[in-house]
Amino acid sequence: MDFDKSAELFRALGDPGRLKVLALLAAPPSLACAPAAGAPAGSVCACDLTGYLGLSQPTVSHHMKLLVAAGLVTAVKRGRWTDYALAPGGLAQVQALLAELETAGTGLKELQATQPGAAEAS
Repeated sequence: MDFDKSAELFRALGDPGRLKVLALLAAPPSLACAPAAGAPAGSVCACDLTGYLGLSQPTVSHHMKLLVAAGLVTAVKRGRWTDYALAPGGLAQVQALLAELETAGTGLKELQATQPGAAEAS
């Protein structure tokens, strides 16, 4: 288990605003702006996200940066705006991580091996 990647994923999910963004992208309502040419189906413009979520543009931009970095969302630039969509397989990686945590025996052994003094305890 890649604990750093897992932590990044959970950090991205650890904010109500970002969870709202993911819910919106999973089932996008009809919004004001049409997606850019070449943007994935279901893309939502950042300008629509600000209005729908009631958040400022800098706040939405910060949330989207974290979601893109975690591999949950894709971004397509369109002039000064960006269209966002769920990344293919993005939510599947969350499901895979949760499934891996259910069988955490191996992960726990890895974690214990990284602890100071682990060699002496063996």
